[in-house]
Amino acid sequence: MHSPDSSSYNRRFQPPLPSPSFSLSSPSMYHRYSYRQPPCYYDANRPPGNSHKSPNFIIQLRFGNRRISRYELDALIGKLPFCPRSSFVFNKGLIFGSLLYDQWSEALEVIVELWKMKLESSDYCSFTPFVIRNVEVPSDEEELNGRVKMVFLEKLRKLWVVEKWERKVESLRDEISELSKLLKNKNSFRVCNELLKKREGIEKDRELIVKRIEEFRRGIQCIIRCLEEESGFEGSGEEEDLRVIEIGRELDWSKIHCLMMRECRRLDDGLPIFGYREEILKQIHSQQVTVLIGETGSGKSTQLVQFLADCGVTGDRSIVCTQPRKLAANSLAQRVKQESEGCYEDTSIICYPSYSSGHNFDSKVVFMTDHCLLQHYMADKTLSKTSCIIVDEAHERSLNTDLLLALIKNLLLQRLDLRLIIMSATADADQLADYFFGCGTLHVAGRTFSVDIEYVPSESTGCLGAGPISSYVYDVVKMVTEIHKTKGEGTILAFLTSQIEVEWACEKFQVSSAIVLPLHGKLSYEEQHRVFLNYPGKRKVIFSTNVAETSLTIPGVKYVVDSGMVKESRFEPGTCMSVLRICNVSQSSAKQRAGRAGRTEPGRCYRLYSESDFEGMPQHQEPEIRKVHLGVAVLKILALGIKNVQDFDFVDAPSPKAIEMATRNLVQLGAIAKKHDAYELTIEGHQIIKLGIEPRLGKLILSCFNQQLGREGVVLAAVMANSNSIFCRVGSEGDKLKSDCLKVQFCHPNGDLFTLLSVYREWEAVPKERKNAWCWDNSINAKSMRRCQETVQELEACLQTELNIIIASYWRWDPHVHTEHDETLKSIILSSLAENVAMYSGYDQLGYEVALSGKYIQLHPSCSLLNFDRRPTWVVFGEILAAANEYLVCVTAFEFNSLSTLSPSPLFNFLEMDAQKLEKKALTGFGSMLLKRFCGKSNSSVNNLVSRIRTKYMDKRIGIQVNVDKNEILLYASSNDMESVLDQVNDALEYESKLLQNECLEKCLFSGGSAASASVALFGAGAIVKHLELKKKFLAVDIFHSNTKAVDDKELLMFLERSTSGDICAVYKSSGTGHDNEENRWGRVTFLSPDAAKRAMLLTHVECSGGFLKVVSSNSVSGNDQKQFSSILRARVNWPRRCSNGVAIVKCELNDVSSMVNDFYGVVIAGNVTRSKPSNRYADSIVISGLNTDLSEPEIIEVLRGKTDRKILDFFLVRGTAVEDPPVAACEEALRREISPFMPKTTPFVQSIRVQVFQPAPKDTFMRAAIMFNGSLHLEAAQALEHIDGKVLSGCLPWQKIRCQQQFHSSVSCPAPVYHVIRNQLDSLLTCLKRRKGVECNLERNENGSYRVKISASATKIVAELRKPLEQLMKGKIVDHVGISPTVVQLLYSREGTNILKMVQRETGTYILFDRHSLSVRIFGSPVKIDMAEQRFVNSLLALHESKQLEVHLRGGLLPLDLMKRVVQSFGPDLSGLKLKVPDAELSLNTKRHCISIKGTKDMKQKVEGIISEIAQSSLPSQMMDDDSDCHICLCELEDAYRLERCTHAFCRSCLLEQCESAIRSREGFPLCCMHRGCGAHILVSDLKSLLSNEKLEELFRASLGAFVAASEGRYRFCPSPDCPSVYHVAESGEVGAPFVCGACYVETCTSCHLEYHPSISCEKYKEFKDDPDFSLEEWAKEKDNVKKCPACGFTIEKVDGCNHIECKCGKHVCWVCLVFFISSDDCYNHLRSIHQAII
Repeated sequence: MHSPDSSSYNRRFQPPLPSPSFSLSSPSMYHRYSYRQPPCYYDANRPPGNSHKSPNFIIQLRFGNRRISRYELDALIGKLPFCPRSSFVFNKGLIFGSLLYDQWSEALEVIVELWKMKLESSDYCSFTPFVIRNVEVPSDEEELNGRVKMVFLEKLRKLWVVEKWERKVESLRDEISELSKLLKNKNSFRVCNELLKKREGIEKDRELIVKRIEEFRRGIQCIIRCLEEESGFEGSGEEEDLRVIEIGRELDWSKIHCLMMRECRRLDDGLPIFGYREEILKQIHSQQVTVLIGETGSGKSTQLVQFLADCGVTGDRSIVCTQPRKLAANSLAQRVKQESEGCYEDTSIICYPSYSSGHNFDSKVVFMTDHCLLQHYMADKTLSKTSCIIVDEAHERSLNTDLLLALIKNLLLQRLDLRLIIMSATADADQLADYFFGCGTLHVAGRTFSVDIEYVPSESTGCLGAGPISSYVYDVVKMVTEIHKTKGEGTILAFLTSQIEVEWACEKFQVSSAIVLPLHGKLSYEEQHRVFLNYPGKRKVIFSTNVAETSLTIPGVKYVVDSGMVKESRFEPGTCMSVLRICNVSQSSAKQRAGRAGRTEPGRCYRLYSESDFEGMPQHQEPEIRKVHLGVAVLKILALGIKNVQDFDFVDAPSPKAIEMATRNLVQLGAIAKKHDAYELTIEGHQIIKLGIEPRLGKLILSCFNQQLGREGVVLAAVMANSNSIFCRVGSEGDKLKSDCLKVQFCHPNGDLFTLLSVYREWEAVPKERKNAWCWDNSINAKSMRRCQETVQELEACLQTELNIIIASYWRWDPHVHTEHDETLKSIILSSLAENVAMYSGYDQLGYEVALSGKYIQLHPSCSLLNFDRRPTWVVFGEILAAANEYLVCVTAFEFNSLSTLSPSPLFNFLEMDAQKLEKKALTGFGSMLLKRFCGKSNSSVNNLVSRIRTKYMDKRIGIQVNVDKNEILLYASSNDMESVLDQVNDALEYESKLLQNECLEKCLFSGGSAASASVALFGAGAIVKHLELKKKFLAVDIFHSNTKAVDDKELLMFLERSTSGDICAVYKSSGTGHDNEENRWGRVTFLSPDAAKRAMLLTHVECSGGFLKVVSSNSVSGNDQKQFSSILRARVNWPRRCSNGVAIVKCELNDVSSMVNDFYGVVIAGNVTRSKPSNRYADSIVISGLNTDLSEPEIIEVLRGKTDRKILDFFLVRGTAVEDPPVAACEEALRREISPFMPKTTPFVQSIRVQVFQPAPKDTFMRAAIMFNGSLHLEAAQALEHIDGKVLSGCLPWQKIRCQQQFHSSVSCPAPVYHVIRNQLDSLLTCLKRRKGVECNLERNENGSYRVKISASATKIVAELRKPLEQLMKGKIVDHVGISPTVVQLLYSREGTNILKMVQRETGTYILFDRHSLSVRIFGSPVKIDMAEQRFVNSLLALHESKQLEVHLRGGLLPLDLMKRVVQSFGPDLSGLKLKVPDAELSLNTKRHCISIKGTKDMKQKVEGIISEIAQSSLPSQMMDDDSDCHICLCELEDAYRLERCTHAFCRSCLLEQCESAIRSREGFPLCCMHRGCGAHILVSDLKSLLSNEKLEELFRASLGAFVAASEGRYRFCPSPDCPSVYHVAESGEVGAPFVCGACYVETCTSCHLEYHPSISCEKYKEFKDDPDFSLEEWAKEKDNVKKCPACGFTIEKVDGCNHIECKCGKHVCWVCLVFFISSDDCYNHLRSIHQAII
């Protein structure tokens, strides 16, 4: 045995004599474990005599992090200086191995060697040696400690030399030198800047490493000093520096070893705060308050508590570290416990996430929430067991944090030994320092790697949805999916705003190669801890709320997805409401989120918003005390004895109004009362304070307990806190519908809180092992239910410990039986939430009027009351949820008389509110088209009417609701205004009905001609011709208004009718696009008579609807013939209006003038010899004179270009004064006449071509015109343009030749939504088209947001070829399916139809356009997507149609309000019981629409109706069947019913079509009338357009026109040309027949005799001539000397002048004098000379 004196070590490090009070093997050091007397060990290899002898010394190997095998223990024994007598390996317990020795010398050397091995090699760190001595010798213990101390001191001296880090410092120094040299070179500004940044970063790293090395050595030196002091060497006696580590008087080698290893880890981990340890501790020792700003990654949260615990600042009191959330407190406690394992006692670090008065502050470090410490302060106002308080995450400025800081500030004045450290990453340090007496602040840089920020603004329209899942959540999931697919390894952390969003995202993101984890504050510790675990082979994807922003650090995060949103509850003092809003985060929060990606390696943050959005965010988060209801804060302040809350020393004082509202609320709750002008806590208030929960929840619990409903009260408080997450509604639409059906069984007619109470009651009754399965089967969130249970248990424990209240385990309330407990609970809920009262306005669109604010807010769509089709008059709600819209959530119904029982009385006048409720009145019996027109486009008309009525009666609540599906109008107004509102609505309906009845289609009678020249018929109701305009008088006018946006359409139309005393029969509203984009053009109006149209022209400059009118005659045709061309080909033509002077100017290059003068001199053009000379005025021009004035520019320049090889830059004729212009209409008609022969006869002319001649200005040289051809007629257009090129129009002079422009234009347009889905294909197509020579294609964005591709080419065929692929892409594909009838298409007007459109668009990436006028549907996108979308759309729409035909409704009429719940209770949420009774039918429940959809036959529907009728106990089938269900034409049951617009009688669609077909075939049966008994109303044009195709409608018009002409009693006749459709007016009896020039066939007809027009001859004579052509000739020849007959053939000959030789048509030569004929002319001339002596 070696004595200490014989040691060769430096005496400075020699251990002192051991004190008898401590020993390495002292049992007091291991008080956690109880050891038995070692048993008698038996070794088979020992002699029998010694087999039962107990060993003197047992060396135990303890605390291993892993077990060792027998083989490993034997290998260890082989390295020891002495082998044990025996050895053992244990598979259980804290001891995993033991070595048995009899000699102390052997045991001493072995244990010293074991410590050496443990300190020198990491292979032996898994155990700690301990010796158990059965033979007690005091010197043995002293000797052992001395030897082990020497081993430790030797190791500590070695640790002092940190070669690795010193080499790192040298490396960085060299790197800095190299960068400095590079900076001395000539570099660009960019390179220089990069080098400076790099050098600065390296210098910071070097400086931090040096600080860490110094701090490491300082820690090692502290341990050495402690060991030296134990050896008797106290130092030089000088004042020592602050010790960062205190070991204590008792030597615990295991603890010292752990401290050493932790110092090594701190050096290697490189947390920045380690380098500032001494500086921070000195600050804390010297000052009471320290503000520590530690950037993200500095390690402040985990290290500072250890620094304080190591240095002994706490003494025998505790260090308390507060966190704003339980999750952070738990995770930090675990992390610190893990890092400091072995450094302190096992109970030295503890976490108290929830308050209990039984908590003992006997641990070195206590983690708790700020709320928990606040509650402890209420019980112990000096915090006597606490020496140091760390308030972490102070930047969050929670309400509890602010209160805690204010209270501690006052406590610091009483306890000078108390230390306060305020820690944050982003808080305003100056503000906090100023608040705490100007205390010191420290700043610690963060250890973060570079984080690249990428801004990815979302393309979603409408950032927030009305449902539980908003659009940004979809964007987050989409971005996470993209990162996972395209980026390398690394954890993805995505920030969302709520538990619902987090769990929805986890459901949506399911990838086999990734593990998806939720993270939010309501998870259990075990569930939260999963984010810290590693999952080999899989990427971690974490969807988190802002709990992961600063409260905890997740290792391995490389990618962060920041939605930029956070959910916060804000109390609005102005409205006295707490509103839960989703809003933007602050800049500091956004930076914190980004910092999560740079903790362990360089990362990237994807911000789903723009950089400008980031710049617009607030710098710091607003303190919670300024955002929330201050009820808790005010109650606690009053509980502290502070009489005036306004005088409380807040860090950031809330508004006085917020304090006042909180005080009023506490008075209302009965928690405080006013005594002697000051507020004091009541007994109930003291109880609420002890509970430490929100006052209204405390009131709820205590009130329920007082009514023997304690169990119900505690559960109500728990479910209120988790109300938004109990029902699980995620997944596909089918999954959501299934969840809705499952929820019905729990819904309670009293509201949401009763529903949640019912859920918990049933869940609690389920055995524990089946709870999860039960939740899954009922679409309940099992995690939320467990959280509710934990909350219930916490509340029960708190009630028992703090108030000595024991809550009963049984229930008195039964959800299935209505008892007095229901009313009691409703009264208690009302008294607890008395400020949150709302009254139903009576109008669904307004919703509920919140009593205190007067705002109108809707019930949340998930509200249980809606499942009973109930909107109770009075409700109380939990809070207001603000997303895209505001909603009342956690709603409970109560009776009006309950308000009068509240004490004190509520803060609003409920009697006045009740008196001002709106009444409801229903108007029925209208056609769907009338209602649609009453509403107007996008409800503009009805909105304008409502606006006028509200203004007139000064009530903004008045509403008009139109339900087209039910053909009803609902009026909402107060009782005083209802009759007046009814009169206004009836007036508007009557006017719309009048317009519908007068509605006509303008029909051109023939395909040729124009709107201005053609005969027009007004085809109206009853399919009759109401007016036939043959005199070319205009019936239509174009309306222009100086302020079209301010025009009230109805007001304008009524003004026109009043001013013209005429009736309007057609209105065409300008769309502002296409050809209607003339400035200020409102639209086109057609009157029933030309006189009314003429009177309308007089209204120009008259004021109307806030502007001035301009009325001009319209040259276009509306109605069926006015169709927009599917494609348009534009051509421009012109002709001169000034005659040429015979002089032309040629522009050329200056050097070419003389040469070209010679080339052109004496050139003959059109027979004229021209002269040329240089221009005196312009040096680069030549004057050519002597030209024929009839020649045009193209004719001249063609000759000139053939005479020279020089380039002609420009050419024009010098023209004189303008001639009188023919009328524009005449020019248009002349152009049409020239073009019409080339247009197809099968197509109406107005559908083939449009001509517009522009009125010239006085100075214009040319008349200009635009010709628009139907794009499909490009060949015909080319022929027509070639024909008119160079032609002179009738009425023009010979020199006015038409010139056609050689460049042709066209365009293809599409709305903006279409462009977005075809953008990629369109860009590719345009790139290809632009490669064609001579082609121009340009994409433009119109003012209204639509897009247009402009095309220009030199030939019509090329334009047509270019248009074709563009049209296929931009015009989409019309859905053409045999099953998609007009009736089916009309389903798109419904909400379900709209949802189908949106769903198909979203799933296929297409855009679907529903044309409400033509009832057609177009799909836009790529061909593959269009086909997929068409198939899904057709299938979905047909399925909807089929389901609509077979639906059984569960609400309305006399049906019970709870019928749907009865059905679910009777047959199950999936209607399985009902399916057994109707086995062949497919049944599904739609909870939103309260109906059962049936896939089957009508017989099955009737059977289901009968079953439901039995449940409802009413004669449901008779109510559901229509009393008048037969068609009055075929007298059979209605099939594919169609309801006529005017009378609303229903018929089979096929019967109405047959009625029209019969009229077409027979040309009789006009007018077409309703065939219902006693009705006879004319079938309106709107019905005809809905029933008939355009072709059939044209046939019906022709038949009606024929009937009209036939019934005109000879006043009208058709053109006599075969099959000519033109009609003319017959001349009155006795009048001379005027000529009728047919615009279709151009035949001239006499309107009296109906034969060819015969000027100068009476009709009677012309008839005779027609009957006997010879008679007419003889009558004509009578008494005419110059008329004779041929003697050879008898042919009548008229001699005008010349000689008397006449050659007849028969070939004979006749002597005119004697009428002798000859064979030849010579014979005749000889006869004249010889007989008559002359030839004349």
